[in-house]
Amino acid sequence: MADVYYLVSDLHIGGDEQLRTVDFLEEFLAFLRDLETTDEDAELLINGDAFGLWEFTGVEGPAKFDELLAQYPELFEQLRATGETVPITLIPGNHDYELAAYDEYVDRLAEYNVRLRQVESITRTVGDFTVYVEHGMQRDPSNRIPDFGNPFANPPGYFVNQHVTSRAGQLSARGKYNWLKDIQAVTPMTMIPEWLISNYFYREMSPFLRYAAVPFLLLFNVGLAYVAIFVLDYVGIWSLPMNVVQDVLADFGPVGRLLDVFLTANLVVLGLLVAVSVPLYVLFRDVRSTLRRFGLLSPGGRAQPSRDPYLEGARDVFEDDSSVAAFVYGHTHRASLTTIGNRVVCNTGTWLKRLRRVGSVIGVLPPVFYASYRLNYFRFSSTDDGAVVVEYESVQKPDPDDETLLERLVTRSPAPPEPIPDRTVVDPANDRLTSSADEVAASDDQPTRPTD
Repeated sequence: MADVYYLVSDLHIGGDEQLRTVDFLEEFLAFLRDLETTDEDAELLINGDAFGLWEFTGVEGPAKFDELLAQYPELFEQLRATGETVPITLIPGNHDYELAAYDEYVDRLAEYNVRLRQVESITRTVGDFTVYVEHGMQRDPSNRIPDFGNPFANPPGYFVNQHVTSRAGQLSARGKYNWLKDIQAVTPMTMIPEWLISNYFYREMSPFLRYAAVPFLLLFNVGLAYVAIFVLDYVGIWSLPMNVVQDVLADFGPVGRLLDVFLTANLVVLGLLVAVSVPLYVLFRDVRSTLRRFGLLSPGGRAQPSRDPYLEGARDVFEDDSSVAAFVYGHTHRASLTTIGNRVVCNTGTWLKRLRRVGSVIGVLPPVFYASYRLNYFRFSSTDDGAVVVEYESVQKPDPDDETLLERLVTRSPAPPEPIPDRTVVDPANDRLTSSADEVAASDDQPTRPTD
């Protein structure tokens, strides 16, 4: 056992065509080079989805490893060099599940000083306590492996990647902005249709059609009010608002007449929408009912479980083994540190792009998916008295900033992600849990209490 452990996950390196691009390769190589020079008694743990083996469709089985070597020779040579001084341990995730199904991968990775453990979870002793590590796919119904180790026991997520994600990588270069390859960064998968619509509208649609539609979409909400005023005037309930609107538009001359044309056109469109809204509503309710029966939609309408399966899983692990002070997982691509009583749950996030949905501030334009990076890793060590120290480190990388001008004009920039404490000390035996966030709050005379 080492004294210090570094944990990363969800690199998703590899795949067909445009999925071969690794935007963070230089940053990850630098991270490995830094580890190579450390004088600590350390170990690097990669808790799943190091590689995108599901995203290879032209080769099968261990032959995918040859593709990885051919595409990323510098990465594997750096793994070999780093592994000579710092042990590297890898467990499979769902995207590289084949690592658990073929023993040949154990020997092939060992050539590059990477120890493959073909198990669902591992533990490490840190100070007086235990750190439990898994990838997390077994708690996700769409990606749970039904018979771990069986090369043919693939979950639904495998087929989505084979027929959607990989195909997107093959076609992405044909787009105007080469955006389809980012489909693997869309989480949860239920957002993929909305993401496709957004990118079609802002990137692929003919500029003539897009900018012809923008005024109607921007004025859609105004059009609703205009329809209400028109109806009041038409049925003879209240004509004053219509008279006021017409007088105001007349004061603006040609601009007012053009606006009146847009509002009238919106009135016609709204009329058509009303005509089809009833059958569409019935269809929507029936589809939603079907999704609920299959467990894909919760009773509250959210396309996710009402209870977090990872926090529930962490509670189970803590109850089964009182020595476990930290539960670590990845899979969801959302880095976080959550406290449960006097213990912690860490999500190691991803090194892929992160896409954050931001709705339009006006009208009914499609939402915008802002791209950013949150390259990070967790470091586990112990204090002199045996407590566990959890440190969160981020690797700086500029965001892509590839949103179009129209996307920026119709949305506000997304808020920064929830901060993660730089340092958290966990000591369940003495009912102690403190973090850098607690220290900041205490300095502001705010109460500090772990959440549960």
